[in-house]
Amino acid sequence: MTMAICRVRVLPSLSNLKSTVLLSSPFQSSAMRRFFSSQVPSCQFESVGFIGLGNMGFRMASNLMKAGYKMAVHDVNCNVMKMFSDMGVPTKETPFEVAEASDVVITMLPSSSHVLDVYNGPNGLLQGGNSVRPQLLIDSSTIDPQTSRNISAAVSNCILKEKKDSWENPVMLDAPVSGGVLAAEAGTLTFMVGGSEDAYLAAKPLFLSMGKNAIYCGGAGNGAAAKICNNLAMAVSMLGVSEALTLGQSLGISASTLTKILNSSSARCWSSDSYNPVPGVMEGVPASRNYGGGFASKLMAKDLNLALASAKEVGVDCPLTSQAQDIYAKLCENGHDSKDFSCVFRHYYGGKDEV
Repeated sequence: MTMAICRVRVLPSLSNLKSTVLLSSPFQSSAMRRFFSSQVPSCQFESVGFIGLGNMGFRMASNLMKAGYKMAVHDVNCNVMKMFSDMGVPTKETPFEVAEASDVVITMLPSSSHVLDVYNGPNGLLQGGNSVRPQLLIDSSTIDPQTSRNISAAVSNCILKEKKDSWENPVMLDAPVSGGVLAAEAGTLTFMVGGSEDAYLAAKPLFLSMGKNAIYCGGAGNGAAAKICNNLAMAVSMLGVSEALTLGQSLGISASTLTKILNSSSARCWSSDSYNPVPGVMEGVPASRNYGGGFASKLMAKDLNLALASAKEVGVDCPLTSQAQDIYAKLCENGHDSKDFSCVFRHYYGGKDEV
């Protein structure tokens, strides 16, 4: 399989990237895991590799540049690679070459299979056998928790080519994000992080260079688990709001009036007050631009599949997740896969624009 990265559709200008002071942070936990020595000095990652420069990764990598980190990048899209190269950022032909140039490598990829390929495939991050250069590997892709745990175990069995800052072994964190393209652009993402807490604390300056929140979720795979649970709730919430607004229209209540009621009552939620699905009710959301941009329905369908698969693994019945997955699968089959997931209001429920 070709080293796989999201293709770039809409890219921001790099002309306003300016270096600022390099962020650093000491370890803050006294309970050091086996990959640290007992005496840990202030730790600072100077060189950061980034793999996956799609709509999210491009903006995340740009914010790391603004924070002053030395970068090396890789993507299968030659155009985006040239944009970074023109800014003086080293571009690498393979993930392995990124690893060889980096203290930390961050991946932002479309699916579990892409992540496995970038880590374990030919010229992958772990291609060097049990010896790797980066101290820390961070995957911000939305994938299933078990894949994150398997890769984390493989990384923990490696050794560092060169021990730095008292790190004894490489470590992996799963750190998917919430907030979408706008938050990636603004540097206001929320990171949900699984893995060693000490590694999380060491990486926190990196997260806060790309986002406003970083939440530690527990052991390996827990960040991935938190992300699919969040998106499950987001999907069900959007369906509930869309269904209520469509029913309200059919009963003679305008969507704007019902939205005011929802947002002043117990039904208030993000789908009603911040991401309303009815065209004409709210400015600046995908519904206001024919459901362009935002979070594609095909990605929501993918995440619901991950949630269902994870639920099956642990024996939990999730009927709402199953129903939501069916609805988004139908949206995609009907040609709305690239539309924002809020398009369910119009294209599944048949809701009307606000005049």
